[in-house]
Amino acid sequence: MSEVLLIQGAAIEGAERADIVIEDGRIAEVGTGLSRAGARAIDADGLVALPGLVDLHTHLREPGYEASETITTGTRAAAAGGFTAVFAMPNTHPVADTAGVVEQEAALGEAAGYATVQPIGAVTVGQKGEALAEIGAMAHSRARVRVFSDDGFCVWDPLLMRRALEYVKSFGGVVAQHAQDPRLTEGAQMNEGAVSAELGLVGWPAVAEESIIARDVLLAEHVGSRLHVCHLSTAGSVDIVRWAKKRGIDVTAEVTPHHLLLTDENARGYDAVYKVNPPLRREEDVRAVREGLADGTIDIVATDHAPHPAEAKCTEWAAAAHGMVGLESALRVVHDTMVADGPFDFADVARVLSAAPARIGGLAGHGTPIAAGQPAELTLYDPAPRAPFTRDDLRGRSTNSPYVGRELPGSVRWTIHRGYATLADGEVVDLAGGAG
Repeated sequence: MSEVLLIQGAAIEGAERADIVIEDGRIAEVGTGLSRAGARAIDADGLVALPGLVDLHTHLREPGYEASETITTGTRAAAAGGFTAVFAMPNTHPVADTAGVVEQEAALGEAAGYATVQPIGAVTVGQKGEALAEIGAMAHSRARVRVFSDDGFCVWDPLLMRRALEYVKSFGGVVAQHAQDPRLTEGAQMNEGAVSAELGLVGWPAVAEESIIARDVLLAEHVGSRLHVCHLSTAGSVDIVRWAKKRGIDVTAEVTPHHLLLTDENARGYDAVYKVNPPLRREEDVRAVREGLADGTIDIVATDHAPHPAEAKCTEWAAAAHGMVGLESALRVVHDTMVADGPFDFADVARVLSAAPARIGGLAGHGTPIAAGQPAELTLYDPAPRAPFTRDDLRGRSTNSPYVGRELPGSVRWTIHRGYATLADGEVVDLAGGAG
């Protein structure tokens, strides 16, 4: 793992071509015509070099739900998608609401070696919304937790949400809210609209998301604390966050790849691979979140990678689990929706998929510029090919991807974490020896 790497002719964030020398886990030199005796040469002609991708919202399922994913299999999927760091949501068993659980998760990530695993701590005990969890203990543990979320459960009680915002303010943390009013979404199955009415499925109104975001940005302003909005999905939510930012409220927001691309029309076949929380919205919402990402209202793209065993998805819609995997496909979807004939260049991709999520999550050593002296966390991406996404592209334990069979641009060729390759020429490296 300590070998010297010489990356030759990469386009740095899609711009000027340069060579990159990596040794001792850091970028030693960036320039043209570089050489190093004994270095492993990587021909990066035609490849874009990006800072290693950072995902602020994943579900790695361990401990407790290893049939869906483990930290090792999840971080292998991350490496395949170009990610060098992932934040793990707390909906494990036991819930990550104590220092002991988050330290266990971080240690498992270290042992796997494919990516930095940064645990997210629960806001409330057991994610039950009744009492604050051990926020201070998790923040000051070896895992150094800075992001707190009840994930699939909205912190619905406004007083509890206020107290959480006050608590994390003391050490520079952030509360990441799953914005979903539980009363407005009882029995909800998909986005409320014409398609839900035609399909006879209980609708999930946009106001259930928007009302919580509106309340929480005002609470964040009142407390003077940081709020992060998870998987924003509606045009109205974009408007509220845009208003809050103009007002000077310290709020950030994320959008998922699937909310940039897919709509509620995909549910017409009752294929539960498209069942997700929040639900796929209207075409108008897709346009709005793309515009919000382009103008900076939405800060980052986060996958909400949610693996499930086949039996949890291959069933009738109402009984199926919410969620889809997304680590292996995220960069290609962002390329498709925001770069190809869109407003983004690859410097923007580096911002929303690396620098900004690392900054929001307080994760040192990631999201840094590709420059001498910086940690060697890199992704080499080939933007040229366009091919169907297949099951062979999935490297985790679950296969519930909505993109199987869909044509997408690009290909992640190399992922370099701490100076060593975790993905080499498109193949996930077996860190015990060899590629596989």
